[in-house]
Amino acid sequence: MRHTLSLLQHSARLTLFTRANCSLCSSAKTVLESLGKRRSFEYNEVDVMAEGQKEWKDMYEFDVPVVHVQRVFHTYSKPNIVTEARKLMHRFQEEEVEALIDEAEGHT
Repeated sequence: MRHTLSLLQHSARLTLFTRANCSLCSSAKTVLESLGKRRSFEYNEVDVMAEGQKEWKDMYEFDVPVVHVQRVFHTYSKPNIVTEARKLMHRFQEEEVEALIDEAEGHT
């Protein structure tokens, strides 16, 4: 199957903010892994307690897990453009994440 140009120009990016010894974070990873088996998206994981993550630690240290869903416009002549993040916090279901991916990809 050949991808159309519009499909190649943007995608959804999910960033999971997490930390060690967090049972809710483990559940969130399971939700995202399950969704990843049937949906394509860029995935990043940030340990808010890791060195160099002060900004995220200050924001989410006591709120993990948090998932950001963004639309990424891929460009060839300049850095990728990323939309403002839509967020889900603490306990979320696969359907909620998928709805944000649909929204980010413009399927709403």
